[in-house]
Amino acid sequence: MTTVDVSELVRLRTQYPEAIAEAAARRPRRPLLGDSGRLMIVAADHPARGALGVGENKLAMANRADLLERLVLALSRPGVDGVLATADILDDLLLLGALDGKVVMGSLNRGGLQGSVFELDDRFTGHRPEDIERLNFDAGKLLLRIDYDDPGSLTTLESTARAIDDMAARKLPLFVEPFISRRTPEGKVSNDLSAEAVTKSIAIASGLGGTSAYTWLKVPVTDNPDDMAEVMETSTLPAVLLGGEVGGTVEEQARAYEKWRGALQLPTVRGLVVGRSLLYPADGDVAAAVDTAVGLL
Repeated sequence: MTTVDVSELVRLRTQYPEAIAEAAARRPRRPLLGDSGRLMIVAADHPARGALGVGENKLAMANRADLLERLVLALSRPGVDGVLATADILDDLLLLGALDGKVVMGSLNRGGLQGSVFELDDRFTGHRPEDIERLNFDAGKLLLRIDYDDPGSLTTLESTARAIDDMAARKLPLFVEPFISRRTPEGKVSNDLSAEAVTKSIAIASGLGGTSAYTWLKVPVTDNPDDMAEVMETSTLPAVLLGGEVGGTVEEQARAYEKWRGALQLPTVRGLVVGRSLLYPADGDVAAAVDTAVGLL
């Protein structure tokens, strides 16, 4: 695994902050889709939402050098097309030269932090469409959680529609990750992965904005994976599967792979966007976890 020199990253950030924009400007780019027509993206946009936990370890993603080393290793594996992350992580990866020839997806992220009273007033606090264009990145991603009982969801819906418009005006793909969400009696926001809820979320997301020409969907596998074929008939937009929460054991990871394998055969599903379960696998072998996921495509 590549060792990340934090001192050198800090030196560049303090003495030569222009190095980030310069690295972005000279970065060799590639088409969104290669010859296979499939996408394998590693996600690392969790820390900026305060979601640092993996399994029982609540701060697994808190060590930035360790996270960067895992990302550099994952990006070096055959069949990995690119990365999804917030600006701080992508800036580090630019300085490390790890994004050359890769698909770079900037996260518009969300202000609705997990556990906050404003969780469903989910305004975007990460990359703006103009940032993604300025940095020569290849796509953007946002989360769209809709709670019928929370007026904050209306703000999120409107912000999403305008982001779709702004990205389409720049001819940049935007990956929209929709959920129907609700609060438990204890106040925790949970996403409904029933077939009906996922179907409804896809229908709503597909109709946002003035054009869907550059909209992709990022969708979960339903509670019952057998429902996915019918659920994915809701839209003709291209879609990728999200990894979601995967348990901390080897057996739970294997079950997740099987769920993904079946859904990847559906006509609108073009790939995978997976984060923690590949970067922090139960057995600790990042390369093997990534290679297994690539093999599913």
